[in-house]
Amino acid sequence: MTGASSGIGAEIARGLAGKGWHCVLLARREDRLRPLAEEIGGEYELCDVSDRSVVESVAARVLERHPRIHLLVNNAGIPARATFLDGGPEAIESVLRTNYLGSVWCLRAFLPGLEAAAPADVVNIVSVVGEVAFPPSGPYVASKHAQLAFSRATAPELRNRGIRVHTVKPGFVETEGFPQSALPPLARRVVVGPKRIARHVLASLEHGRGESSVPRFYTVAGPLQALFPNLFVLILAGRRRRR
Repeated sequence: MTGASSGIGAEIARGLAGKGWHCVLLARREDRLRPLAEEIGGEYELCDVSDRSVVESVAARVLERHPRIHLLVNNAGIPARATFLDGGPEAIESVLRTNYLGSVWCLRAFLPGLEAAAPADVVNIVSVVGEVAFPPSGPYVASKHAQLAFSRATAPELRNRGIRVHTVKPGFVETEGFPQSALPPLARRVVVGPKRIARHVLASLEHGRGESSVPRFYTVAGPLQALFPNLFVLILAGRRRRR
């Protein structure tokens, strides 16, 4: 599991361990990973998923110990609250490497173990903004659009190999890396915690939900923008002018 040091990843790890799973936790912060691994009786590896060579080295070590991988959770993600017009080039590149390419490199690196364990599962923690684009976090939104396309494109191919893909699209979630205090009061009412997302992931694994949004009402957001893209441009442009 990537991005396991805090937030959604840590709660998914606790939930899986509570159901008897043996977890190998991947993230960049050893000070967070070690106590969590000790808490749940798992293992950990330091891993920056944005670096393909690091991912491949970590995967080789894990597969040497565990040749059969029954579950891969692609959860690592970083924010990028900047627009394409004023965001720093390094930040734009970093969010794409981590949120999108990190999932690609991890799937490719761990695929031999998943195939050896088939039937197996892959969980991709995407976001509702993978379907809905808006200006204030354009680079982050683009990374999640790409991750959603990656998840949808690989789902049928992996199914033929005995591997189910679960694409989970959370809405606003309050975590250390994604504080939601700046949201308007109305939007803050629908903020959920990482435990809610973890419960949803465990239920998806149990019931084979495939692609899903959490909370469920976000399901309509993407189709609405797809049906009325020009209307969304006018609405969002109007909001920016008022600010």
